[in-house]
Amino acid sequence: MDLITILVIPILVTTTWLFTANLSRSSHPNFTNKRVCLLIAHPDDEAMFFSPTLLALTASELGNHVKILCLSNGNADGLGKVREKELTASAELLGLRSGKDVLVLDSLDFVDGMDTKWDPEKVAEVLRSAFGGPSQSKKTGGDDAPTATIDVLMTFDRHGVSSHPNHIALYYGAKSWLNGLMKGKRGWRCPVELHTLASVSILRKYASFLDAPMTMLLGFLSGIKASRSQSKDEGRRQALFVSDIWQWRQGQKAMTNAHKSQMRWFRWGWITFGRYMVVNDLKREVI
Repeated sequence: MDLITILVIPILVTTTWLFTANLSRSSHPNFTNKRVCLLIAHPDDEAMFFSPTLLALTASELGNHVKILCLSNGNADGLGKVREKELTASAELLGLRSGKDVLVLDSLDFVDGMDTKWDPEKVAEVLRSAFGGPSQSKKTGGDDAPTATIDVLMTFDRHGVSSHPNHIALYYGAKSWLNGLMKGKRGWRCPVELHTLASVSILRKYASFLDAPMTMLLGFLSGIKASRSQSKDEGRRQALFVSDIWQWRQGQKAMTNAHKSQMRWFRWGWITFGRYMVVNDLKREVI
């Protein structure tokens, strides 16, 4: 390999990264002046999986108010209170207005653990209490429009990205809440958009920013398919967030500077090569 090739390759790779990061910003024009909630299972989910989304949506010019609802304090190792503080520090590094926009639950209903399955209906009940909607015991329907105190809810998809059962429960709980909100409300549009983070193969999961062009291509092909679909909502189903170099480093700092208790050796591999530190593609779910 000659000297010119050695010099050209990093320049080409960096240029491609910055180009896709800039191009992705045009893929989410509807996220302005929104009340957004990120629903996560554990402290550090926001940094390891959603940092591109948070860094994009908290940009001041968009006017969004972003909050984080975390259903456990990650107390599996007895560090729950420490991890609560770490989450608040991480959220501020990722652009949230203040630590008051972070709510962490410490409940026996949501015990942290790969072997612990959460009840999606209990997740839904938390969302009803936090953001509105009828409980299962109350009569629904009527002519009034459905209402909620947020406009956008973001969480994991049904595969949970890492197949973590706690992540998966959030998806089904969010769907249950919104389905309950719309029960008996035929003809009305759901007041909350649900966007879920797409799970990908293990190869793509560790492709870092190199996965951005692939994700954009797949999104483009999906858009072509959607344009031929009879569904009016199909064309608005994907939101793509690609961090630039500064944002990628900021996401890393959210882990290394805030989530210090979680920085074991394997986390360094994730924050260096993990594509979710750079690329987030979220699907808008049909409710």
